[in-house]
Amino acid sequence: MPKTYSDSERAYIKKRLMDEAYICLAQFGVRKTTVDELVKRVNIPKGTFYLFYPSKELLFFDVFCSLHNELQTTLLHWIEELQGNINTDTITDLIYRLYKQVDSTFIYTFIANGDLELLVRKLPPELAATHAQEDDFAMRHLLSLLPGTHTEDTIKIFSAVLRAIFCTMLHKREIGEHVFDDTIRVMLRGVVLQLFEEDTL
Repeated sequence: MPKTYSDSERAYIKKRLMDEAYICLAQFGVRKTTVDELVKRVNIPKGTFYLFYPSKELLFFDVFCSLHNELQTTLLHWIEELQGNINTDTITDLIYRLYKQVDSTFIYTFIANGDLELLVRKLPPELAATHAQEDDFAMRHLLSLLPGTHTEDTIKIFSAVLRAIFCTMLHKREIGEHVFDDTIRVMLRGVVLQLFEEDTL
């Protein structure tokens, strides 16, 4: 019979699992990280792991979503800090700062080595759909500050455009590392200029 844990014990174990999963994702990736490795790091029986997550993939997705939500919270905080100082330069700088913040995490490696694609394939389809909707939420909040009327289609398209620019971060070497940051700024500025046009799309 599996051991029962108090709420505080469960919270502690879950946090430890997520912390160690984050480290493993950054160092080894999805394929090379096993449940055995995770439970060894957290010092719990293997059976206890499955009280929290049916699979390692769901734990990894939880870690990915937690980081994603943290980045979105940072974005919303930066938006509030603008205090109405909304123009092409400030919005371009804000989104660029977010991209650089992402660059300091494991996310680019996670995508480049195919781990995100592998993870999504092994997850229930509704989880991936929910993740995309959360991206649209952040875009909706950003667009609410800008002039012009932005439809649901506009929100979805510009969310996708920003994800596309995000994906170019995976090709820093091919684009040229010495011009890469400036290239990202130019692309972001082009998107932001369109966002400021009332009749975009």
